[in-house]
Amino acid sequence: MVREIIVIGSGAAGITAASYARKTDPDAKITVFTEDTDIAYSPCAIPWAVEGKIAWENVVMHTPEHYSEKKNIDVLTQTKADFVDSSAKTVAAGGKTYRYDSLVIATGGKVFIPPINGVGLDGVFAVRTVQDGKRIQSYLRDVKEVAVCGAGTIGLEMASTFLDLGKEVMVIEMMDQVIPRIADKDMADRIQKYLEERGARFVLNAPVQAVIGTGKVRGVTAGDNNYPCEMVIFATGVRANTDIPKQLNFDIGQLGGVIVSPSLQPYRRGRIVPDIFVAGDVIQFESAVMPGPTMSQLGSTAVRQGAVAGANAAGGNAMYGPIASPWVSVIGEKEIAGTGLSLGLASWYGVTAVSGKAEGLTRARYYPGATEMIVKVLADAASHRLIGAQIIAGEGATGRIDWITSAIVSGMTAEDFLVRAENAYCPSTSMVKDVVISAVEDLCGKLK
Repeated sequence: MVREIIVIGSGAAGITAASYARKTDPDAKITVFTEDTDIAYSPCAIPWAVEGKIAWENVVMHTPEHYSEKKNIDVLTQTKADFVDSSAKTVAAGGKTYRYDSLVIATGGKVFIPPINGVGLDGVFAVRTVQDGKRIQSYLRDVKEVAVCGAGTIGLEMASTFLDLGKEVMVIEMMDQVIPRIADKDMADRIQKYLEERGARFVLNAPVQAVIGTGKVRGVTAGDNNYPCEMVIFATGVRANTDIPKQLNFDIGQLGGVIVSPSLQPYRRGRIVPDIFVAGDVIQFESAVMPGPTMSQLGSTAVRQGAVAGANAAGGNAMYGPIASPWVSVIGEKEIAGTGLSLGLASWYGVTAVSGKAEGLTRARYYPGATEMIVKVLADAASHRLIGAQIIAGEGATGRIDWITSAIVSGMTAEDFLVRAENAYCPSTSMVKDVVISAVEDLCGKLK
């Protein structure tokens, strides 16, 4: 019998799951359902596409026809999976019923838009899909003032894009800092200052209370004050899209994601559900840093999870391990990256953290083009285990944050890191002693 595999969702996790299912079982019948118009695209590219640095046709890497012709995978766009019957092993979608042997649920997340007045006005946008980006780009032509609600990495990337396009930009954030939760205030303040120097205004400690206007946006209310603008961008975070998992009575964890096993199978009342796999923004998983759950709504995480879920749906035996969630964002000419826990997250886990910091350059002092690099590293005060790091630099943040992530996942202490650490050196790529090593040296001194 030919195995029938259904994938719900065509984001990074869903489309990767379909591809890995095909690799694992060359003969399986694989069908993907997605409510989206476009597939196989990177939402992370939207700010640069809005600015015009990337063509929209290059953001979408493949079409449904590509998957049909090259991989024998049927992708049905604008087709919502309305109901899953796990007993009958069927999915109702687009007015039809489809049978499955294995099911992958990769329904992703939904942009959280606060339930306030005015969010339905013309000029209010979320940032999630290619179509969102195209609508923003089109509307932006006749706009002078933009309010970005939410100062996470996507919000700040969009703010930077609008500044590059000559718009007046105000960023509104309910917390007391930009990039809350995942970045420490001393690091986040540097990014805020950089954007302020470029002309952005910030309103912190002020949740958005209303969007003002008649028909079209004319302003926003935040912290009991009114601010004029002609366009509002909601970058207020993503919530797991658990509509189908809740319909199936899967166990949902305290972070709002589906609880899964290392094989990425969900639980129902504590028991693994057979023949169903869940991946991407919709799940929570074990942290590699401290015992307990975490959520990692990152494209890189979704691809890894999709590979495991897809292979297992096709009869494989892949496993997914605990995660540290390294991230990086490019905001104008600055890169900011992080991994593991921030001081705030460490406190949430009940951990007393100690930090070390160093400042240096991305290249040798005498080599042209060197930019400032700041590295902050965190360790558990009791065990001295490395638990987190953040980097701000003009270049080279990704490789360094990946280096520290490997040390964190391996359970390395700060002292172990100094014993084992080596860095490649070339004047055009680093200082002879990398700033990461200097930061860990500072950390070790404080731990003593």
